Amino acid sequence: MTNQELMQEDLKYIFHPCSQMKDHETLPLIPIKKAKNSYIEDFDRNKYLDCISSWWVNIFGHSNDYINKKINEQLQNLEHVIFAGFTHEPAINLAKRLVNLTPQPLEKLFFADNGSSAIEISLKMSFQYFKNKGLSRPLFISLQNSYHGETMGALAVSDTGLYKDIYEDILLKTVQAKSPALHHEDEAIEDMKRVLNKHKTQVSCVIIEPLVQCAGSMKMYDASYITKLRSLCDEFGIFLIADEVAVGFGRTGTMFAIEQAKVSPDFLCLSKGITGGYMPLSVVLFTQDIYDAFYCDYNEGKSFLDSHSYTGNTLACSVANAVLDIFEKENTIKTNQIKIKQIQNLTSKFNYLTNVLEVRQRGMICAIELRGYDTSRRIGLEIFQKALKQGVYIRPLGNIIYFMPPYCFTKIQIEKMIETTYDIILTLDKG
Repeated sequence: MTNQELMQEDLKYIFHPCSQMKDHETLPLIPIKKAKNSYIEDFDRNKYLDCISSWWVNIFGHSNDYINKKINEQLQNLEHVIFAGFTHEPAINLAKRLVNLTPQPLEKLFFADNGSSAIEISLKMSFQYFKNKGLSRPLFISLQNSYHGETMGALAVSDTGLYKDIYEDILLKTVQAKSPALHHEDEAIEDMKRVLNKHKTQVSCVIIEPLVQCAGSMKMYDASYITKLRSLCDEFGIFLIADEVAVGFGRTGTMFAIEQAKVSPDFLCLSKGITGGYMPLSVVLFTQDIYDAFYCDYNEGKSFLDSHSYTGNTLACSVANAVLDIFEKENTIKTNQIKIKQIQNLTSKFNYLTNVLEVRQRGMICAIELRGYDTSRRIGLEIFQKALKQGVYIRPLGNIIYFMPPYCFTKIQIEKMIETTYDIILTLDKG
């Protein structure tokens, strides 16, 4: 079938995510037939350089030979088994490896199947921890401009009006403090102190996206804020949740963004890159102290009774182990430093364009913020369409053009991604 034929079939039945379906009266959907390494290919044999890792998940590109081999090996033995009362080697091995990779004292983990679910688990556990000790602390603190997912709890601790406002009446009541990505770090810390002093007996946790507020227009801040926030959480006796669903697994230049603050959170939420884009999986890591708060006789009623049908899915855990193998064998964190520097060098010239407000970068995440364009123009959509015609797939966030390429991008592919985008921005009119 052709792109056009498949698009028409799709539109009969499917409501796509983060989309206004009416757009597709004029904006074609692109049916993808296959993908390999850095490229995805449609049914009309057009190839596109995947500059956003297909929503930040395919960190080692598409159809990776090693991951393909490992998932096929696992498929011959066990695809899935209930994870209540049963276990399996891929889950045990993955848990052990993640505990060894993440900062101490993260010693235990809970499996789920997507990033939003991981956030829900960390929020529920932080609340129930205090409830099990006879305390009610129903408030959660997050940062302005934050995004933590689309389920109701995750949405409640987010601060992105586009996604959240319509559901405000039915969400958990949360409090937002100033974001260091939008305000001076000292001002943000002082505001956090104010919020904690005002609600200190009601708060169970603070949740942050370390270093980069990705869905929040790729706004970035320094690790020193996290170090100070860790001290504040300790002072007030509340938990710190690090949402590394988007920034974990090498995105910011270290395996986990929190490492750059030289502290450990009480909860660490991971997903997206954990399976290299192959399978839905997420984990929440936490401390022994938190684990112990739920350890009791069955009739005491203190257990954590969260469950998902695909918790600890065997194939997903096997794929995640393959991803960690690649990190080790290819020394990915170190080799990425060359690519990080190349992206920095090539994007520096954007700063001299009159329609560019700022270029910012943390590791393998780079954002170019445009200025001078009214939001009604949908300039990001224009750039997306122009780049696609040149075989480059980017997906701007409004006036923010960003790059989050797979780690398998070559020097030439990085150049193509950036030079194509530069030429388009250079020639944009401001009409």
